[in-house]
Amino acid sequence: MNKIKVVVIDDSAFMRKLITDFLSGDPLIEVIGVARNGEEGVREVIQKQPDVVTLDIEMPIMNGLEALQKIMANKPLPVIMLSSAAKVSTDHTILAFKYGAFDFIEKPSGPISLDLYKIKHDLIEKVKIARQTNMKSLISPIKQPHKNIKTSADYSNIELKGEHLVLKEKKPLLVTIAASTGGPRAIQSILQSFPQDINATMLIVQHMPPYFTHSLANRLNQMTHITVKEVEDGEKLEKGVAYIAKGGLHFTINQKGSFLFAHLLPPEKKVGHCPSADMLFASFSELQGYRQVAVVLTGMGVDGKKGAQKLKEKTKTTIIAESKETAIVYGMPKAIVDNGLADEVVELQNVSSTILKYV
Repeated sequence: MNKIKVVVIDDSAFMRKLITDFLSGDPLIEVIGVARNGEEGVREVIQKQPDVVTLDIEMPIMNGLEALQKIMANKPLPVIMLSSAAKVSTDHTILAFKYGAFDFIEKPSGPISLDLYKIKHDLIEKVKIARQTNMKSLISPIKQPHKNIKTSADYSNIELKGEHLVLKEKKPLLVTIAASTGGPRAIQSILQSFPQDINATMLIVQHMPPYFTHSLANRLNQMTHITVKEVEDGEKLEKGVAYIAKGGLHFTINQKGSFLFAHLLPPEKKVGHCPSADMLFASFSELQGYRQVAVVLTGMGVDGKKGAQKLKEKTKTTIIAESKETAIVYGMPKAIVDNGLADEVVELQNVSSTILKYV
């Protein structure tokens, strides 16, 4: 296999050297160019034609967001953003997904991270996965749902009273959505299709560290008809609201009578991601008196598979998996499909309409 060719763009000479050393130390990766600002970086990308780019957000002359837009306009390829947890950086990171960024890495200690070695493994893994990304889905505008999408007839909410067919009172609907790499864009496309008065409560796990999920929730709240917020520990969950798991904490649900409350838990060593789809799905499987839909979107790894298995064992939850054709990274949904856990496998543009048919 040919080596993965990478261009590193960062205004700090120390960071450029450190990132280059990290990546070059892997036998499957070759750093073919470096640049100290966005303007130089765009030239390097156009001239050297790398497979993957790592791109700092905060730089002089031309910042990372401007460089990202020019790269995606001239030579679309997977770009991994490097960002600090400062508010301006988290907001810019979320905006970078709109411009076509593949994923991001959080600098452990701000703009110049002397302890960058902490994310060495994560950086190498994301570079390797980036080479396999579905670029067509990454750069294409999200299509509108097919108007003629076929759905199976559901008569479970109809009963016969005398000579008349009448609608039974339906149980409340809960929708959980799990995503990782490529998720912000996919989640946005789904939530934007929901009406303001949607009769469902939505619970979302997007793999992101602390602070970034808050910026994601704020941006989605501005771009959709429904209320989107980062979930708080102990708050009562209401219909018509999408709750995004807080980065660094597991999102689970407590049921008290006919009401549901958010319960946030600290990381566990035995659980890989935090927040974890497996943890949310597992708590989902203990609920009573609700109709449930679980959605697994684009992402690396298999988070969600164990939780989906529990849902199938204990409930009648409908599980929807994003198809290979539109998933930016076909990892998490593939685990659902390959293990026979998916009731429906649909392209991203049809996920919202598939959910709505259960509403």
